[in-house]
Amino acid sequence: MPKRTSGAAGKGGEASPAKGAAKGAAKGAAAAGKAAATPVKKPKPPQSRTALVRQARRINRELAEVYSYAHPELDFENPFQLLVATVLSAQTTDLRVNQTTPALFAAYPTPEDLAAANPEEVEELIRPTGFFRAKTKSIMGLSVALRDEFGGEVPGRLEDLVKLPGVGRKTAFVVLGNAFGVPGITVDTHFGRLVRRWKWTEQTDPDKVEAEVGALFPKSEWTMLSHRVIFHGRRICHSRKPACGACPIAPLCPSYGEGETDPEKAKKLLKYEMGGMPGQRLKPPPDYPGKPAPPLGAAG
Repeated sequence: MPKRTSGAAGKGGEASPAKGAAKGAAKGAAAAGKAAATPVKKPKPPQSRTALVRQARRINRELAEVYSYAHPELDFENPFQLLVATVLSAQTTDLRVNQTTPALFAAYPTPEDLAAANPEEVEELIRPTGFFRAKTKSIMGLSVALRDEFGGEVPGRLEDLVKLPGVGRKTAFVVLGNAFGVPGITVDTHFGRLVRRWKWTEQTDPDKVEAEVGALFPKSEWTMLSHRVIFHGRRICHSRKPACGACPIAPLCPSYGEGETDPEKAKKLLKYEMGGMPGQRLKPPPDYPGKPAPPLGAAG
């Protein structure tokens, strides 16, 4: 005689379809209730143009107070020296350039001198800056152009500067802004990184960054804005580990928290005069609060 079975399976057996469906429905209802109880975060609305301009200009004002002494960090005494130093600064630090150019300019103080130089001797002088063969071609080539096309003088127009060997818009704006007083935005790696962190632009192309950021400020602010942003990037808002906990504009920064937020730990990440270290210039401006950089070969 076959055994009778109950409606529900015994231990280790299967539940009836009706009971399984009821359980599933109960779980679904509970999950739905939980989801309904949890508030859904609404996406943050995009910042208005007016708010973006206000935020950008306020950050600039704060940086102006912190870095009232901001300046180009290349040593130079005239437009020719600044032009050559800026070309040499590609793929190296301003400090290394400043340690290298005294011997270069002592040997070749004018475009005419450098244009007539022995390339091998120039290569040896600028070797510490890296890529010395390509850089020798650029600085000797631009010296020839200055001698032959501009009477030995550095031109004060963007369209003329960018025609010189090794000179792009970034280099041209450094020269125009600091040797001729012509406003310009210098988009180097620090400037690009910071303005993207601050949401001033999402662009990565330097020309597009220059255009979008330039539109947020009066033209008269462009050169000093560049110095302040670059100063901040070199001292506090580093690429890999920004010192958020020691940042004077932390309350204004939409990317606060990307780096170290503990104040004591962040303080140890500060560089140059902010961290009690020498700066990059061997001959800094009189108002620079830090120590001058050591000459090449000297103990730093």
